Amino acid sequence: MGNKISGLSNLNQRIIIGVLGAALFVGSILVSEWTYFVLFLLLTIVGLLEFYRLAATQGIKPNKTLGAALGALFYILIFLIEKELVRSELLYLTLPLLGLVFVLELYRKQPQPFTNIAFTLLGVLYIALPFGLLHKLGYLNDTYNWQPILGLMLLIWASDTGAYIAGKNFGKRKLFPRISPGKTWEGWAGGMLLTLAVAYGLSVYFQDLALYQWLGIGIIVSIFGVFGDLVESMLKRSLDVKDSGTLLPGHGGILDRFDSLIIVIPFIVAFLQIF
Repeated sequence: MGNKISGLSNLNQRIIIGVLGAALFVGSILVSEWTYFVLFLLLTIVGLLEFYRLAATQGIKPNKTLGAALGALFYILIFLIEKELVRSELLYLTLPLLGLVFVLELYRKQPQPFTNIAFTLLGVLYIALPFGLLHKLGYLNDTYNWQPILGLMLLIWASDTGAYIAGKNFGKRKLFPRISPGKTWEGWAGGMLLTLAVAYGLSVYFQDLALYQWLGIGIIVSIFGVFGDLVESMLKRSLDVKDSGTLLPGHGGILDRFDSLIIVIPFIVAFLQIF
């Protein structure tokens, strides 16, 4: 299957992987809390390892094993706490691991030890913590509800689709040429309009959140989703790589596909907890 897909054109690869990926995501979110949990746990671990592999291209040597373990622990504990299977005090278990990142670097005998420490912890902060906070959306009302999670994914897809269509047809003024020459203000405006339209539609069918909450999430996705894409582009430019990985033929790596989601989750969680 992998060889057949790799032999197709880039466009066909993107379409096939996109359809299969969307089906996997929607199915995993809808089937049960445990299929959702496993899917995003895999994304957390693979995303962390991808991030550490990118850092290694510049001679940086983060502690991949400890970083992945710490990120997975964050993700798992937040899920179990939201599901009320364990007490929230267990999050304190992560503190000794944070300290171990510093201590174990003494024994690794690597050049630039504090750069290694910084990238080890940055991976956890950048990838694992947002995916862990995603559980806050799934358990807004104390029991698992797929509507906020699936709704967020639909809004991100709407933002990307609207930006692509508007940018391709009307894009003239560059949004952030130093980091991403292809993005335009017209594309961003088109992405926001489609996102807000989809947000309104979600408020009709996904009634666990009010209209103002869906519109608020749509605005956050429209603004900070673009920043998430730009941040990931900045990361790749600073490390002189084209894609974050090759796991998804025609789509790049995990970070390429979920850069917007990673950045918007903390803002959305804060918005919903406050309002």
